[in-house]
Amino acid sequence: MAGIIELQRGFFKENSSVIFRNNEFKVSLFQYPSGVEAVEVINSRGKMVVLPFMGQIIWDLEFDDVNLKMKNMFSQPKKVNEIVDTYGCFSFHSGLLSNGCPGPEDTHPLHGEMACANMDQAWLEVTDLSVTVGGSYEYTKGFGSHYLAKPTVTMLAGESLIEIGMKVKNLSGAEMPLQYMCHTNYTYSHDALLKQNIPDSAFSLRKSIPDHVKPTEKWLAFNEELLNNPNGTLKTLDRPDMYDPEIVFFADHLDQYTKEAEFEMVSPEGVTLFTKFSTDEFNFATRWLLYNEDQQVAAFVLPGTCRPEGFLAAKESGSLITLSSGEERSFKVVTGKK
Repeated sequence: MAGIIELQRGFFKENSSVIFRNNEFKVSLFQYPSGVEAVEVINSRGKMVVLPFMGQIIWDLEFDDVNLKMKNMFSQPKKVNEIVDTYGCFSFHSGLLSNGCPGPEDTHPLHGEMACANMDQAWLEVTDLSVTVGGSYEYTKGFGSHYLAKPTVTMLAGESLIEIGMKVKNLSGAEMPLQYMCHTNYTYSHDALLKQNIPDSAFSLRKSIPDHVKPTEKWLAFNEELLNNPNGTLKTLDRPDMYDPEIVFFADHLDQYTKEAEFEMVSPEGVTLFTKFSTDEFNFATRWLLYNEDQQVAAFVLPGTCRPEGFLAAKESGSLITLSSGEERSFKVVTGKK
């Protein structure tokens, strides 16, 4: 039997309080010193921290004593409008009208308006076998787009994985563009093996250079080396000194290879982190690597509806999705530790 707990901002205090507990789950509410509200969900395998009123960002994720998120500079989430100003989370929703790094002629913020959206509603859905954090956000712009977004994240009893969901419905009387990426920022694992059920040759190195990337001669030489790689991608994370600035690969039109894509990062100790998703929903994948003293991330796959090179690039490439009036799309990503 499922039950719904409607969350109110007044429930969240600096001192953590338990709002639900059973034999498998413990759910607590608290507020960071920055004022950002947080839900901590614990099961027998691990824990996650979700920011229910701030884009439903997944701030922390841990299973079997393995911290799954990137090394970063943020001790807590900040109340901001753009994700780059609080870039310390495990996962966020990139989009929905625009996505990724804006190109020279784009006007949208990095990773779009949804990433740090001020959610209208948030709730918990609880059963004996799962706890789901859900929310809704109605985006309305005079003379512009109007949509309803409903993100969810579910933790299951006895499992070391989560299910990340997103539903978006066009509420306007006209078509709306849709660009969406489930942006999971995984921990960097030295000498880890990168695997997937699509060919290595499906990947190509990003050739555009976003504004936040400042090339060095060493980095440019490494990029040239990767361009001459017949396999198209990196298989082992064994050259961290070359991943600063970031190294990014794209894989397009995944449905030509498989109906369900699955990607893994396997550490030398045998720890396997994974992500899987339907290629009907996400037909593009991005691989993002960055390693320096402040930030270390091995996002072995970022599922998306297009490449994250900005709105105009997606429009020009023909990968920009449009929703007709009243149309709804749903997305689901399963990710965690095997």
